[in-house]
Amino acid sequence: QVQLVESGGGLVQAGDSLRLSCEASGFSRYAMGWFRHAPGKGREFVSAISWSGGITYYADSVKGRFTISRDNAKNTVYLQMNSLKPEDTAVYYCAAGGRGAGRYSHLYDYWGQGTQVTVSS
Repeated sequence: QVQLVESGGGLVQAGDSLRLSCEASGFSRYAMGWFRHAPGKGREFVSAISWSGGITYYADSVKGRFTISRDNAKNTVYLQMNSLKPEDTAVYYCAAGGRGAGRYSHLYDYWGQGTQVTVSS
């Protein structure tokens, strides 16, 4: 059974850092992505990484502040978030797909339940 479990969310102040983790089970060799959903907004692409880790993508809004990485031995993908801003407040979801990494949600077949990130000003 395919399962994605996110962790690492929380309440922080602007300028702080958080690291999100997404542990996968039930499949292998999938590209992974992070998306977020803020109240009153649609789902937004954040970052993605290929299975090998050699290709990464970032939304312009997080480029230079967030870093995606993965440890395939642990079946885990990470999102290191630095210099957090109140506008980063959202539920963050990880996703996995077999059609390569990319910015579009239709590339991903499996989704986690999400983890809340709240950044206070």
